[in-house]
Amino acid sequence: MSNNGKDFEPRIVGFLCNWCTYAAADTAGVSRMTQAPNVDVIRVMCSGRVDPAFVLKAFAEGADGVIVSGCHPPGDCHYNNGNYKTFRRMPLLEAMLQQYGIEEGRFHWGWISGAEAPKWAKLVNEFTEQVRDLGPLNWKRQLSSKEE
Repeated sequence: MSNNGKDFEPRIVGFLCNWCTYAAADTAGVSRMTQAPNVDVIRVMCSGRVDPAFVLKAFAEGADGVIVSGCHPPGDCHYNNGNYKTFRRMPLLEAMLQQYGIEEGRFHWGWISGAEAPKWAKLVNEFTEQVRDLGPLNWKRQLSSKEE
């Protein structure tokens, strides 16, 4: 469902590692880098602590897109192996989201270090446009129509 970006502003939730991606997002903000204002940031201590249920809840509560981002693997995690957990969980979560009817382009996971503020700003802008092109998710309506 394309909305051609006319009147739709996507709601995006970002689960960001405190030590890396959150630091990059903060630097991008204080450096006044141009970025879409659509991402509501939730700072987590480690991307490995992001339970897939958090992502599902974000979509169920009205998010049109979700980002999970943390320290670069392997071995750059401040908690030693937290990003390994993310690396194992997120592909499984992507498959689950497709089973629930959530398009592939609505979920992004990856790695951004604290020194990569321009990379964060670019991700925010590109992901916002990608989700805008997909249009509103309206997942609750999709689920209720499948149950009937």
